Amino acid sequence: MNNMLEIKGITKTYNAGKPNQIEVLRGIDLTIARGEVVALTAPSGAGKSTLLHIAGLLDVPDAGTVTIAGQDMTGLGDRRRTAMRRAGVGFIYQFHHLLPEFTALENVVLPQLANAVPVAEAEARAMTLLDKVGISRRAQHRPAELSGGEQQRVAFCRALANGPGLLLADEPTGNLDPETSDLVFDVLMGLVRDEGLSALIATHNHELAGKMDRVVKLNAGRVVSA
Repeated sequence: MNNMLEIKGITKTYNAGKPNQIEVLRGIDLTIARGEVVALTAPSGAGKSTLLHIAGLLDVPDAGTVTIAGQDMTGLGDRRRTAMRRAGVGFIYQFHHLLPEFTALENVVLPQLANAVPVAEAEARAMTLLDKVGISRRAQHRPAELSGGEQQRVAFCRALANGPGLLLADEPTGNLDPETSDLVFDVLMGLVRDEGLSALIATHNHELAGKMDRVVKLNAGRVVSA
């Protein structure tokens, strides 16, 4: 199996059957190979966030299938979906969503503890990731003591803490100024390549999209180029 992610015939409608129903996704097909980094671009409201949530098992489509690392996710119960999401999928949002009462190190350790990783092993993994993104010296600082770019780097590490094969990111540098965005995105790409991940990264920035292996465009709930 050479593909990390396969999406076939995905549809999603909100308020189905009502006068104000919204067809968000209208039969999406998308494949991402192992180790491939794909940019997802779309106008606002075209369905990219919904697609990412479905691919990351955070939402359920009305129709279609999602296969991750050769395993069909269709019809899985909440417990198995949660287990797969914790172990196999990393998710990064535009805003870091770090827990403010915990240090950078602790924010990266916590997802591992939820997967029953021993504390010492979790801390070692966290420090390795923080070092890869250049902020290991800030490991004992809380989010409020970090810059925006540093906070997002910690969020990158947290997403990769459990060693997922697939990374999904929704405008991961969208709340940063242009200069910081470029620097932090390069850090993210370095981390993705170093970890050998497959990734689907949504961005409005065409320059950043051009740094990835391939660009997929959505419009009106459909893939218009891939």
